[in-house]
Amino acid sequence: GAIINEMIMHLLKEKPPCAIGFMHAWLAENAEAPGPVTRVPDVVFKTRVRDPAVPGPNPFRWQDRTTQEIFGGKKVVLFALPGAFTPTCTSNHLPRYEVLYDKFKAKGVSDIICLSVNDAFVMYQWGQHIGAKNVMLLPDGNGEFTRRMGMLVDKANKGFGMRSWRYSMLVDDGKIVKIFKEPEFGDNATVDPFVVSDADTMLA
Repeated sequence: GAIINEMIMHLLKEKPPCAIGFMHAWLAENAEAPGPVTRVPDVVFKTRVRDPAVPGPNPFRWQDRTTQEIFGGKKVVLFALPGAFTPTCTSNHLPRYEVLYDKFKAKGVSDIICLSVNDAFVMYQWGQHIGAKNVMLLPDGNGEFTRRMGMLVDKANKGFGMRSWRYSMLVDDGKIVKIFKEPEFGDNATVDPFVVSDADTMLA
């Protein structure tokens, strides 16, 4: 709890390479065991897919995708963040998963998914803007998946409304194997911690 958070913040402040390496190794060994939610929620995601048969300058159509389609029968790494186009998410959180994509694949991970409580249009434009090629951007527009994961928080103090808390998890055939949830979880948080849901910690 508080002692662990204090240790993490101290290591990040000092930032010697050995301390950062130790932190990633320690976090990997001490990932939170799944709590009440042991499997990913069964929901339907509203996505947009390119379809050449659609006329006009915007050749996309709506396509429902289920939890089973996305997580069934394979290993998936999912990381969730507060919002597309936001600074930390754009500069570090998503790009690092892109960089380490091949290393995740070598460990048997089939897909890496970035989830946010944003609609499909916003997630698509963010993916184009950031140049995401390996990470799948999954819109949880209604926040249903996030709510059932117990990760939905109110960010009204930032003008965001209801959003996802920042976390990452490894999922094997729908079962949550390990999860890294950022500290200080809660509504209208004045901080946005980014110390445990990063790609390096998940990969360690």
